[in-house]
Amino acid sequence: MKTDRSPVSTADAVIGPKPPLRRFHQASWDEPLLFELGSPGERGVLVPEPEVPLDDTLPDGLRRAEPPALPEISQLHVLRHYLRLSQENLGADLNIDVGQGTCTMKYSPKVNDRFARDPRVADLHPLQDERTVQGVLEIVHRLEGLLKEISGMDRFSLQPGAGSAAIYANVSMIRAYFAARGEPERDEVITTIFSHPSNAACAKTAGFKVITLYPDADGYPDIEALKAAAGPRTAALLITNPEDTGIFNPRIEEFVRIVHEAGGLCAYDQANANGILGITRARDAGFDLCHFNLHKTFSTPHACGGPGAGACGVTAELAPFLPAPTVEFDGERYYLDDDRPQSVGKTRPFHGVVPNLVRAYAWIMSLGADGLREAAEVAVLNNNYLMAKVLEIPGVSAPYAAGRRRIEQVRYSWERLAEETGVHSEDIGLRAADFGTHYWTSHHPFVVPEPMTLEPTESYSKADLDEYAAILAEVAREAREEPETVRTAPHRSTVHRAREDVLDDPATWSVTWRAYRRKVLGG
Repeated sequence: MKTDRSPVSTADAVIGPKPPLRRFHQASWDEPLLFELGSPGERGVLVPEPEVPLDDTLPDGLRRAEPPALPEISQLHVLRHYLRLSQENLGADLNIDVGQGTCTMKYSPKVNDRFARDPRVADLHPLQDERTVQGVLEIVHRLEGLLKEISGMDRFSLQPGAGSAAIYANVSMIRAYFAARGEPERDEVITTIFSHPSNAACAKTAGFKVITLYPDADGYPDIEALKAAAGPRTAALLITNPEDTGIFNPRIEEFVRIVHEAGGLCAYDQANANGILGITRARDAGFDLCHFNLHKTFSTPHACGGPGAGACGVTAELAPFLPAPTVEFDGERYYLDDDRPQSVGKTRPFHGVVPNLVRAYAWIMSLGADGLREAAEVAVLNNNYLMAKVLEIPGVSAPYAAGRRRIEQVRYSWERLAEETGVHSEDIGLRAADFGTHYWTSHHPFVVPEPMTLEPTESYSKADLDEYAAILAEVAREAREEPETVRTAPHRSTVHRAREDVLDDPATWSVTWRAYRRKVLGG
């Protein structure tokens, strides 16, 4: 379908028929950096002079030789600056973000933001006496109880700051477990190519050798390769299920049995749990550890990549190794337990990302057990409906598991379209920005050629999914009939194409204002 992008009169805009696809143009303010705004002496807030001069209270080593070069700018101009920047972004509150792939983008209820902004949460000081934060500790303790029920595990730590941090915490516990057993020879971790790359990365960071399983012809991790890999050096299997293809491994219990028989542990990466909540549990499949991304499955915001919130769960046998402190309840009060001699220590300071723990707790409590299962079922329904719509577009396919349903996401391939038109998946993603949306390709390496990963979650309506599929169909039509339009996109976005060469040249990187002035402004 071709979109009419010609100018329309005010009357047409009000009473005329809508175009096949909504008109969109990203705001572009050519906004300067905050450091480039304002003028000397301009203030947004007048800070009172301290009663005692700071020079009298700070040791010499903490005093600056010169004041920090902070922007001097009024409140009004700060407000304009950040509102303009917000208008130059696509985001969950503005567009259909099913194209975030494995990130499980879903609606985060605004009432939960009010809870997180409550002064008793937002103004919490991590060094407060625990007698003054009983409410927050109770929420953390109750959230652990909910996650135990959802996963079947015996204990949880909510300290990790994101999913990768939770994976690293699990890997650290695996390492500590075998060290305590006097089995240092167990130095190999097995994972799969379609599990989250953080599994391999965290294992490697912790000093393990990583063995990666590739899929068989049906897209399942090759069980014969697992049998060959498992042995006396195996420390653990780290596996995402369903994997990032959306394919659920029906032999997962057998995978666990093989690794257990070799003496290893099994850790379930449940970042893709959104389609299995209330349907299947990690412990029921025999896993020893698992983790959730609360900023995915449990509807806390991703916040531009952070702060997220991770949750790592373990069996009773591994509980002594959990990060410290844990939140305990003695029947009268909640308290932090640091007396854990086998603990792997802290994975982040203090209590974890408390505002996101509050949001996750509120989301789970508002849905209840039946609501969690319904969310999973609707996510699966949405995903398979979208897959049927997308596979109607010439040039796209869903490799592996031909004719079978997927769980909560699909990794598609535009390989045929690329061969026929020379337009690649990255081009299509950039062109999607001209329609007010976006999508993600996949993790590297691109095992699925010309990949596109979509995950609609339970938050999106049939109309949203129809619109998203129509955008993809329009871009695919353009790729065949006017390919340069796609290859040179985006045209209606804030910026054109970013230069990728500078990303590989440290001489061009500016991670501070001083570096930017020196490298870009020549000052």
